[in-house]
Order: sequence, then C-alpha cells, then structure tokens
Amino acid sequence: MLKRILFVVLATLVISPATFAQTRGRSTAARPKPAATPTPRVSDVRTAGANRVAEQIKLLARFIYVLGSTNESIRRDDADPDAAKKTPATKSQIRSGITGFREGLDKLEIDFRATPDLQPYYIKLAGVAAGAAAAEQQATNNQFDAAGRSLLLVVNRLADVLVVMRM
Repeated sequence: MLKRILFVVLATLVISPATFAQTRGRSTAARPKPAATPTPRVSDVRTAGANRVAEQIKLLARFIYVLGSTNESIRRDDADPDAAKKTPATKSQIRSGITGFREGLDKLEIDFRATPDLQPYYIKLAGVAAGAAAAEQQATNNQFDAAGRSLLLVVNRLADVLVVMRM
C-alpha cells in the first residue's frame, strides 16, 4: 500500500509540472487580424526623400550648365544690337528659373522638417533654400556668375544630404 501511495505521489509530481506549466490556454477560434494600416516603412520614406534630393541635384546641375553657356553668350552678344533685344528676355528666364528652384527647395526643406522619418536629415538640408535665395538676389542684380556659384554651393549641400541619407 505504501508503495502504491508513493508511486501515485511520484507520478503526480512528475506529471504535474508538465500539466501546470502551460499557463495560456489554446483557442480554436480564429483571432482577428489587426487592421492593416498603410504606413510606409522608414526605409521607403527615406528612399523617397533621397530621390527628391537627387532630382533637385539633377535639375540644378542641368540649369547651371545652361546658365553658364547662356551667361557666356550674353557677354559676347552685348555688343551685337540684335542679341541685345534677346538678352533681357534671357535674363528674365534665368531669374524665374532660379526663383522656381528656391520655391522647390523651400518646399523640400518644409517636407523634411515635417516628416518624422526625414527629420534627422533636415539639419544637413537646412539652408539650401537660403542659398537659392542668395542666387536669386544675385541674378536680380545681374550678377549671373555669382548666382551660378551660389547654386553650385546648393548642389554641394544637396549632395552632402544624399550621402548621409544613403548610409
């Protein structure tokens, strides 16, 4: 009899930890899936931001190239009376182009500052619109060489932002 009691107690001790170790019951009912929220991943947001910065670099580089050749032709054609008629329109187009870049860079800065995933890069980006504004002012004062150099500084700053974003 003592052997039986000892056997039952021993069996209970051996079996009971396995029985009582499971604290969470299993359910056969299907669990509701959480509502799918279309939140973009951080890497997607960063990639989109980097693409926008790269696009600005491409546009500015193209514009600076055209600005350089246009500025050179303006210098050569200042003595030509027929070209002198075209020069004010060309200068106006250059000014409006720089104004467009300044506005686009303002928007880019605002978007980076307002987007939580892009805020770490805003510090590097801050000031590019001010550089474009300086170029705009220089173009208004017919200082197109200086405006081109200011835009090159903007391109350099944008490239620095892109490098940091790709890390």
